[in-house]
Amino acid sequence: MSEAGHDLHALFPDHGPALHALKLGSSNFRQLAEEHHDLQSRIQRVEAGLAAVAEDQLEDLKKRRLFTLDEIAALIAIEEEA
Repeated sequence: MSEAGHDLHALFPDHGPALHALKLGSSNFRQLAEEHHDLQSRIQRVEAGLAAVAEDQLEDLKKRRLFTLDEIAALIAIEEEA
């Protein structure tokens, strides 16, 4: 999880306190962060030529990654409003 946390801190650099609070207090956030990390790893492996998938499968992975990031951003916004 620490790698996923660092990755999200790079993507949301101005939201460190909210990310920390969510990591400690939200199992939904932790699940989304882990899913994002897994998707990011899979996409990087495909793009580096270390794994093979069809082009449409790669696009689906990227869409799922974006959807996950949208959900994480929504949780950050809720946390910061609280």
